[in-house]
Amino acid sequence: MPQVVPKYEDIMWPTLKALEEIGGSASIHELNSHVAKLMQLSDEVLEIPHTSGSRSSFEYRSAWARTHLKFFGSVENSARGIWSITKIGREISSEQEMINLNKDARAAQVLQRSNQQNLAASDVNLDDGNEAEDTNTWEDKLLVLMKSMDPSAFERLCQRVLREAGFSKVEVTGKSGDGGIDGVGVLKVNLLSFHVRFQCKRYAESVSSGDVRNFRGAMQGRAEKGLFITTGRYTKDAEAEAIRDGAPPIDLIDGMELCGLLKEYALGVRTQLVEDVNILPDFFEKL
Repeated sequence: MPQVVPKYEDIMWPTLKALEEIGGSASIHELNSHVAKLMQLSDEVLEIPHTSGSRSSFEYRSAWARTHLKFFGSVENSARGIWSITKIGREISSEQEMINLNKDARAAQVLQRSNQQNLAASDVNLDDGNEAEDTNTWEDKLLVLMKSMDPSAFERLCQRVLREAGFSKVEVTGKSGDGGIDGVGVLKVNLLSFHVRFQCKRYAESVSSGDVRNFRGAMQGRAEKGLFITTGRYTKDAEAEAIRDGAPPIDLIDGMELCGLLKEYALGVRTQLVEDVNILPDFFEKL
């Protein structure tokens, strides 16, 4: 019987356990990988695409698992996308206790909303485990935009990202017959400089191990390191191929990481901060 993508409710407890096992904090990629391992999910299940956006169904539901865990204070995340377990999360002793906390938090939110206004028919139903499935994030919208770019324009975008990241002498080659190499650059780390060849491709789905292997073959003997940038995702086999023993290493940047870099360097992405002004009565009482 084929496996199906687990619901977000079923991913919540493994997420807490994964954070504990990893050491208390993890990047989204590390966390998703560890959760998949704990749940013994096959590669076929992990690669099932979502109906919209660029992430897999498992990645979408994992994101909502984290959102619900955060809602009742068991996990938190930093501006750089690092998730960590909180004191509340560490004190949860069983999956049933976690389920009860989640239900109480959701019920409290529904009560708060009903006290403030009548719930419109279009409001999100927190009891529907699929509310996340129709929500496109800013990353999804950005990935759709990048996938519609002209290939040469996308190469120039990657060139700009690498320059902002500290590369020098970044050139886009894009020559036919160049074995898939789209550009070259130099990265200086302390006193050492590394010549890097990069490939940037607008993929809708997953990059396979064969794609990574072909790129390595093209760059071998011409650079110390390789960098593969894509709007898609990498299969587990592709990630393993990138760090295979005895072969030149290749660093991988997937679509979500690329979105994060564009946000960090403010390239086509503007982050607006909302000012929240609070009055502190205690200050005036002490005067």
